Amino acid sequence: MSSSAPSRPDRAGPPGEPAARRPAGREVSGRLPWMLVLPAVAGLVFLVLPLAGLLIRAPWPTLLERLAEPQVLEALRLSLVCASVATAVCLLLGVPLAWLLARVDFPGRRLVRALVTVPLVLPPVVGGVALLLVLGRRGLVGQWLEATFGITLPFTTAGVIIAEAFVAMPFLVISVEGALRGADQRFEEAAATLGASRWTVFRRVTLPMIMPGVVAGAVLCWARALGEFGATITFAGNFPGTTRTMPLAVYLALETEPEAAIVLSLVLLAVSVIILASLRDRWVSSP
Repeated sequence: MSSSAPSRPDRAGPPGEPAARRPAGREVSGRLPWMLVLPAVAGLVFLVLPLAGLLIRAPWPTLLERLAEPQVLEALRLSLVCASVATAVCLLLGVPLAWLLARVDFPGRRLVRALVTVPLVLPPVVGGVALLLVLGRRGLVGQWLEATFGITLPFTTAGVIIAEAFVAMPFLVISVEGALRGADQRFEEAAATLGASRWTVFRRVTLPMIMPGVVAGAVLCWARALGEFGATITFAGNFPGTTRTMPLAVYLALETEPEAAIVLSLVLLAVSVIILASLRDRWVSSP
């Protein structure tokens, strides 16, 4: 009797089908489906060509000189400050809101989640109008703020921060809620079993576990706040040094000095590319 073991097929197949009839590795190989490739290439060109045009038409010889102009530096400073403060506001309010949506089962949770994501699809100008109706001098809350505390929010730097936080917070909430839903709750249950309070569990166990999602959401939130235009110009106006952020400066420069608008657009494009590159490998890459 031969001592050699019987050979086994590399892959198991349906009963009764010989292994020799199943060509290995032919499921996704073969000629490319041009009906999919051509629209894909056209879509890529459609997205990349405007950015390439921006780079080609940029006034490279005078780029640094234009970036050093006082009005450009002023708009950049205001944009960075307002976007950073708006992101801090979103973190303060958005992380607890995401925890509530992810971990607490209450009536109307789906409706609340839908309302939280409305700014994602709402036209920013409409968001600015809504903010005016609520926080304006004659708004539902704004008239009380002015009469009681003498606080006026529209057409101020605080109004810019509020407008940016309004349109950017959903990005943070969605990211943090997804991280909370993907976290292993057994660690939280073990900490609670050992006597830790809910606040201690959140601070010492939950928050460290979801920190990559919080960071990713905060970065996306900051980028969205930095590029906000519609709600800002509607609710806060366009005043130099007070409410004129980079997107508003681009809009204004496009009417009078197109090359300056291109330079400002390049700054925002560079910030967007840097943010996407930093997020790609750490937090939002697919396996």
